[in-house]
Amino acid sequence: MVELDAPLAPLTTLRLGGPARRLVTATTDDEVVAAVREADAAGEPLLVLGGGSNLVIGDAGFPGTVLRIATTGFALDGTTLELAAGEVWAEAVARTVEHGLAGIEFLAGIPGSAGATPVQNVGAYGQDVAQSVTEVVAYDRRAGETVTLSNAECAFSYRHSRFKADPDRYVVLRVRFGLADQGGLSTPVAYAETARHLGVEQGEPVVLREAHDAVLRLRSGKGMVLDPADHDTWSAGSFFTNPVLTAEQYDAFLALAAERELTAPAYPAPDGCTKTSAAWLIDKAGFGKGYGSGPATLSTKHTLALTNRGAATAEDLLALAREIRDGVRAAFGVELVNEPVMVGVKL
Repeated sequence: MVELDAPLAPLTTLRLGGPARRLVTATTDDEVVAAVREADAAGEPLLVLGGGSNLVIGDAGFPGTVLRIATTGFALDGTTLELAAGEVWAEAVARTVEHGLAGIEFLAGIPGSAGATPVQNVGAYGQDVAQSVTEVVAYDRRAGETVTLSNAECAFSYRHSRFKADPDRYVVLRVRFGLADQGGLSTPVAYAETARHLGVEQGEPVVLREAHDAVLRLRSGKGMVLDPADHDTWSAGSFFTNPVLTAEQYDAFLALAAERELTAPAYPAPDGCTKTSAAWLIDKAGFGKGYGSGPATLSTKHTLALTNRGAATAEDLLALAREIRDGVRAAFGVELVNEPVMVGVKL
């Protein structure tokens, strides 16, 4: 299906942004590939759109073809799961739990499509898709062919991947996961907040359904499960990634935190680095829950979510994001980096 001058705001969880010059909705892999090839042959800008949950589209919209991937497919072969890129992620996770398979249960309730999960290396509550993705089937625009990439070839890291590093090369078609049948139990609970909520120690497994439902409760309490009636969920989820600091950067940060008599959260990261909490930084820099008086504010439930209160523009949202980024930098010397993809705008 092809539409001209098509509104894009209703296709995003932020519900803002301008129109697409041309919107193509593809329901099969062949349609996806054909639309990509057509745009590439014409030299037309191309934006691939899944669930629209990790995206900020500028008020001017997109001056080319927006390809909305609406493919479907949920196939289980033992503990191997294959998802079409257009499958709704939260629904797919729920179905794996119904089948008694562990591996993605702590990723419950995350909005968006399955095809977006390897791009961002989606993660939450101590679990990310890099732990279970075995292969990604994608159309390689540079080679002009469909390819299959192994987990190692995806080059996963914290909220990053080969697909995010080279965003104009690959269009994800299908994602394959290796799950586990653990007799109805989850993978070990890795996240302290989840363990407390479940009343267990970190590292213990729990009943699979209980793990899934606990995450839904935690996410709902933070406005991170979509609800059209709740403007706290009109967001792109976590707007900033948790900063990963070198030893030198971390020492400078600790000194600034100490000046405020604050003890900062710290988590080991690769290569001698330390990860700290973006939510903590935002809050301690003076931007509490609900901060803002305009049409874009922080969520009343979570400081990491920037929300559209109903009539915000992309510029309203970005003005708030810049204010928070600059305030955190001034307070702690740490540069926050946006997690959502920016289309036609920059932070």
